[in-house]
Amino acid sequence: MIETVKIDIDSVEYPARLREIHNPPAQLYCAGNISLLNERSVGVVGARKNTVYGKNVALMIGTRLAESGMVVTSGLALGIDGYSHEGALEADGKVIGVLGSGIDHMTPQRNRSLMMRGLDKGGLVVSEYPPETEGFKSSFPARNRIISGLSEALVVVEAGLDSGSLITAKYATEQGRTVYAVPGNINSQTSIGCNLLIRDGAIPLIIIDDMIRDIGAMPKKTSIVNNDLDPDERRIFDVVRQMSGATMEEIISGTGFSPGLANSLVTVMEIKGIVESYAGRIYLSR
Repeated sequence: MIETVKIDIDSVEYPARLREIHNPPAQLYCAGNISLLNERSVGVVGARKNTVYGKNVALMIGTRLAESGMVVTSGLALGIDGYSHEGALEADGKVIGVLGSGIDHMTPQRNRSLMMRGLDKGGLVVSEYPPETEGFKSSFPARNRIISGLSEALVVVEAGLDSGSLITAKYATEQGRTVYAVPGNINSQTSIGCNLLIRDGAIPLIIIDDMIRDIGAMPKKTSIVNNDLDPDERRIFDVVRQMSGATMEEIISGTGFSPGLANSLVTVMEIKGIVESYAGRIYLSR
C-alpha cells in the first residue's frame, strides 16, 4: 500500500484554487509532496490513442513547462496525459496525477510505474476517493474537474469528439481557467476535438513559450544551437539560418522536402520555439 494523507476541505493545506470551484471535493487523499497542491500548475490532457505528432507535442509541453518552473498536472491516463508527465520528469520537473480511483487501485495499471516515478522525483498523486476504492463509470469524468481546478490553465493536445478531455475543457471554462488547444489536421479524428475547441474560443497553442508568458511565468532561456534537432529539423534550421529567414517555398527548395513534410516539420519546430513565422517568412526564434 502507498502511504496517503487525507486533507479535508477546511484544512489549511487544501488548495485554495480547488476550494473555489463548483462542487469541490470534500476531501483529498494524497501521496507524495502535498506542497505541490498550492504550487503553480498547468493541466495537460488529451487522447489515449494519440498520434506520433501528439506524443511529441505532449513531451515538449511537459518538458518546457517543467523547465520554466511549472508543475504539470494530468489524469495519468494512457497517451497524452502520460507523455506530458514523462516530458516533465525528463526535465527534472514536478508532476501531479489526479486519479479517478483510490490511489491503491490506480487505473490504468500500465501507468503505475509512471506514477511511482513521479512520486520518487518529488511529485504528488491525489484522489477524492479513499485508497482502496476501485474506479467506476462516473468517477473518471468527475475527476476531470479536479485536474482543471488545480491548474491555472489547461492544454488539450489531441481529442476526438467523445474524448474525456473535452469534459475537462468544459470544466476549465466554467472555472475561469484559460484553455489552450493544439491545432491539428482537419481530416484527423484525433484532432477534431481540439480544432472545435479553437473554433469555440480556446487559444491555439502554436508556440509553447507564448503560453508560458501568457500565464505570467518566465520561459527558461535555451540556446537554439543546443536544441535536440533531428536530422530533418537540422536541414530546415540551416536553410533558415543561411537565408536569415526563408519562405516555405525556399525551405522546400533548399531541403528537397515535400511540401507536406516541410510544413509538418516547421509546425513542430514552431511549437518547440525554434522558429517563428511572420508575414509569410520563417525566422529563427531569438
